[in-house]
Amino acid sequence: MRLPFFFYYFGQIEKLCFRVASLTGVLLLITLSLRADHGQSFKDTFERNAGAFRAAVVKIDITPKEPKMLLGYNARQSDGIHDPIFHRIVMLDDGVTKFVLVSTDICVISPSEYDHMASLLFKKFGIAPENFWWSVTHTHSAPEVGVPGLPETFMGERYKHPVDNVYTDFVEQKILEGVQKAQNNLVKAKLGVGWGHSNANMNRRAIDVNGKASLGMDPDGPVDKRIGLIRIDKEDGTPLVLISNYAIHGTALGSPNLKISADVPGIVAEYVEEKTGMPMLFINGAAGNMAPIYSTYPNPGSAHLSQFRVLLGDRILEANKQIVTNIPEVKLFTGKTFVETPRKEGLGWPSDLGAYTRTTADGKNLIRLPIRFLKINQDIAIWSLPVELFCEISNEIRDRSPYTYTFYYGYTNGWLGYFPPASQFQYGGYEIETVCPYTTQAESDLKNAVMSYLTGRLRGR
Repeated sequence: MRLPFFFYYFGQIEKLCFRVASLTGVLLLITLSLRADHGQSFKDTFERNAGAFRAAVVKIDITPKEPKMLLGYNARQSDGIHDPIFHRIVMLDDGVTKFVLVSTDICVISPSEYDHMASLLFKKFGIAPENFWWSVTHTHSAPEVGVPGLPETFMGERYKHPVDNVYTDFVEQKILEGVQKAQNNLVKAKLGVGWGHSNANMNRRAIDVNGKASLGMDPDGPVDKRIGLIRIDKEDGTPLVLISNYAIHGTALGSPNLKISADVPGIVAEYVEEKTGMPMLFINGAAGNMAPIYSTYPNPGSAHLSQFRVLLGDRILEANKQIVTNIPEVKLFTGKTFVETPRKEGLGWPSDLGAYTRTTADGKNLIRLPIRFLKINQDIAIWSLPVELFCEISNEIRDRSPYTYTFYYGYTNGWLGYFPPASQFQYGGYEIETVCPYTTQAESDLKNAVMSYLTGRLRGR
């Protein structure tokens, strides 16, 4: 009797196990199916939203009502206004990523000021720092904003006056207001891209018979006369915004001028806006050795300031006419990296820039230079640095880049000095001897880092 009893219960247990296994299998199949459906749903949502490209542009006046200390040249205070200065803000949204680009008519800011502004945007809007670029046009006739940063290390004697916290707060709040407005005004859009050409700039590294460089003119020196353009239209074809990238110092006006002015970048932007009916962001390029062909004059008349509307403004308008905004589906990819390169020996470092330096175990001081990247679809790559880059370096990277359109945005997210190629150190001069924190190794370190990212991580996105 015991043997059949055992087999009876064994048979019952076997049936129960089979039923449990069957039920488990069914549940597993349902779970996998749900997961597959959810994954497919997420993929479909991503792809559907990724094609819903939207954009907005906001222009905000930041011209001060009171006299301000001007940044550029020697310490001096404004005594009036020649032309207003602005924030111009673009927001791009591909349904997955929101990207904010700000162009401001000021000279330079410290990277710590950028970091502070980036943290404010992240707290209020959730926009990650790599998706917020703050570029300045580099006019030398606009107020100081924030702490001096690295310039105080180079030229401490010109920063004896207190930081203008009131105006700095005003500038920051206007960015927050502009981003809020842009976010509220996003509309479906389409994008176009193209190149232009202008002879409004010239190499300013004049080499004398003694082999030494000084600020002047070198008509035979390296130059970048390309204009990089991105135009965004509304879905119905109405022009929305033009983003123009050109390398030129904002120094048509010299130190005797005490009138607030956006200089060449602002005069040109206002002119293009008047002709096209859409705002234009002027984004400076590798202008470390690029001066306007009329440079450092005492007043707007002698500087031929209005003539740049023809020299550069008309060239932008001509290039704009050739752009067809036939890209309705836009995908944005952002990235960042640091390149570490030796710091010039004996050079001090500001306390607000601790995140941008590192000391090795053997006591060597390195600069941690941040590089940002923005890829638009598969043929547009934009990279930026917080430096005054010499044009030879950006020209070479553009020529070697695998992207049809490669733009360099200078003076972006702060200022960490002039960045010349190794070949220029032998000539010395202001850019090398006074305001450069780097060594001859910096050029190769930067090129390797940028090209590695452009051909590697960014290509895989």
